Amino acid sequence: MGRPGEPVITGDPPPSAAPALPRAPGSAPAGDTPVAPRNDGPQRVKENGGTWRRPTAALWALPPVAVLGLVFLYPLALVVRQSFRPETGGTSAQAYGDVFASTAFREALGTTVWLAVGATAGCLVLGFALALVIAFVPFPGAKAVARFIDVFLSFPSFLITLALLFLYGTTGIANGLWTGATGAAEGPFRFLTTPWGVLLAEVTYFTPFVMRPLLAAFSGIDTRQLEVASSLGARPARIVRRVILPEALPALAAGGGLVLVLCLNEFGIVLFTGAKGVTTLPMLVYSKAILESDYPGACVVAVVNVLISVGLYGLYRVVSRRAGA
Repeated sequence: MGRPGEPVITGDPPPSAAPALPRAPGSAPAGDTPVAPRNDGPQRVKENGGTWRRPTAALWALPPVAVLGLVFLYPLALVVRQSFRPETGGTSAQAYGDVFASTAFREALGTTVWLAVGATAGCLVLGFALALVIAFVPFPGAKAVARFIDVFLSFPSFLITLALLFLYGTTGIANGLWTGATGAAEGPFRFLTTPWGVLLAEVTYFTPFVMRPLLAAFSGIDTRQLEVASSLGARPARIVRRVILPEALPALAAGGGLVLVLCLNEFGIVLFTGAKGVTTLPMLVYSKAILESDYPGACVVAVVNVLISVGLYGLYRVVSRRAGA
């Protein structure tokens, strides 16, 4: 018994003190903050006495890569191989020399380039103007027109060409109205079978490919910037040049690059316009393979067309990345 006022000391620990538990080997001492184990690689999960390694990202990428190689890379490899196999047998680069030395190839290359560049420039100018009207000029049906553009992108190119033939063809509506009004034997509209007709058809078909990214870019512009610029006395042309155009440059780069690549490979428009004097690289491939049965020559032209398209696509990716698209 202790003296009155002194605490009674017994051999038992205080009720609040928890008994110390044995520490597992390798664990942190009591009172230290536990550290999560390092994850230096794929985790191993033991199951039924065995070991199973979690599939990595490379394994999941194998099926789509295999499908891509089967349906695209393998046929492309066959085309490249055929370009080095002349009809006389063996392996030779003679087909490349013959094609590069031919006047038809040089003319087709020049026609393809100037049609693609001209159509791209026309699509950029027309698409930018139409997108401005739809986005910033209020008129009834603006939303319906914007939605129609999305539907227009799914149309095949030959359908637009047929529509132009019905309008401006030799026996089209425009020539029919002219002959009916004047009594002439034939109408004056014959440009559709010329390079200018092909250019018109390509601009008509590919302009929505520029408008779609532009409308998306215009929807993100704060209209208060336009109101402030207008209140400070800026005219509409200056507002477009100083406020809207800088915001639209990435969309213009994206749409223009896409149109340029598509025009380089366009086949249906040139074929359906019936422009006999217009021969592009895709048309030259068709002519050599189907009409002349020159399969090595056709493969050479196809390889050149693919290399130009891939090179322009790589340039387009660089430009769009620097522009922030």
